[in-house]
Amino acid sequence: MTSTTVVIIPTYNERENIATIVGRVRRATPDVDILVVDDNSPDGTGAIADDLASTDSAIHVLHRTGKDGLGAAYKAGFAWGLERGYVRLVEMDADGSHAPEQLPALLDASGRADVVLGSRWVPGGEVVNWPLHRKAISRCGSAYARVVLGVPVKDITGGYRVFTADALERIDLATVHSHGYGFQVDMLWHAYTSGLRIVEVPITFTERVHGESKMSTGIVVEAMVRVTGWGVRGLPARFRGEPRTAVAGTAGGAAEELN
Repeated sequence: MTSTTVVIIPTYNERENIATIVGRVRRATPDVDILVVDDNSPDGTGAIADDLASTDSAIHVLHRTGKDGLGAAYKAGFAWGLERGYVRLVEMDADGSHAPEQLPALLDASGRADVVLGSRWVPGGEVVNWPLHRKAISRCGSAYARVVLGVPVKDITGGYRVFTADALERIDLATVHSHGYGFQVDMLWHAYTSGLRIVEVPITFTERVHGESKMSTGIVVEAMVRVTGWGVRGLPARFRGEPRTAVAGTAGGAAEELN
């Protein structure tokens, strides 16, 4: 290992996207390593990733035996990275919705935070090629989770994130049980209730061009049900006024402390 940062990219049937996104990451941040976590994609995504890794020592591939959800893939990637001593571990989608060209801003912000969120819903954030109903679902989902869980960030459901190794160890990944869409909310709730410093950095999110989205109405409903349960369990601590701290800011601005 020569880099202190690893970008974790989970894949399932992303053969049309994986080479492009890996190439963009390497060009935008040539000093980081990449880990592709493939869930035995039947379209051969894993084999393409192996070919990329065979010609570039900064690219690694973790093959899993089957499709077990986004959360399980990320947890496997986190474990892989922590075992190898990476200091910063990045979540990034394979479909191009997260622009690698914006990763330097997220990494820069990680110098003053434990968790950095690439945020669509802070000033400067943007969503491209989403219909109004998708924007409404995402905004409403984040707003609902923010109120129910008491987590004062704008984009709770986004998946473009940087965690420090220390943050992941303090979160205790064994206690994060969500594997689907709710995983991102679950991770952020654990981070917040662990007292970690959280910064939001504006990003431009672009809807995928190739392949099919893994999102469905059922997945969103399941996540909201889980959020409600977490919120109910957390009410006693909120009523007791136990201190929790988050940090909100932008790549070029001063951090603002929220209580």
